[in-house]
Amino acid sequence: MKVGILALQGAFIEHEKILEKVGVDIFEIRQKEDIKDSFDGLILPGGESTVMGKLLHDLELFNPLQAMIFEGIPVFGTCAGLLLLAKEIINDNRLHFAAMDISAKRNAYGRQLGSFYTEEEFKGIGKIPMTFIRAPYIESVQSDTEVLAVVDNQIVAAKQKNKLVTSFHPELNQDTAVHEYFIKMIEGKN
Repeated sequence: MKVGILALQGAFIEHEKILEKVGVDIFEIRQKEDIKDSFDGLILPGGESTVMGKLLHDLELFNPLQAMIFEGIPVFGTCAGLLLLAKEIINDNRLHFAAMDISAKRNAYGRQLGSFYTEEEFKGIGKIPMTFIRAPYIESVQSDTEVLAVVDNQIVAAKQKNKLVTSFHPELNQDTAVHEYFIKMIEGKN
């Protein structure tokens, strides 16, 4: 199994370390040539969604990655990656891949000072650590999107077909459960 990690900006190295810890081959996607080889899954890390969106277009990565997502490659978006996948962003008129039937709120918990850590239930896994940094949350889900985790009455994780998103950063903790959940999605077991 081989997973590509968008490495334009943000917390991509932390995702690499977690996947290496569970024995998954990874590679960084920095330019169009990086996606010529086949791979089994894609991670869109946390960071700044507007910066990543601009770089995706500037580096001609947007169209091929969007096509892969719509063709069914399993994709996991954390924090800003969630915003890249959302079909609607309540407080921002910029959309990116617009592939997942969710409405998200950008920087929903406020600025850096609003960042926090908690432990809550994640459907199919149990209680896990969750680190939120200038995080969005999901205001609503549509269609066949499944809610996987809720914190303080806000949706913070969801899944729709080949797409998994979290408002929090599972890569910033030593727990590998959410990444293993994504690996099972790639294997067709989740």
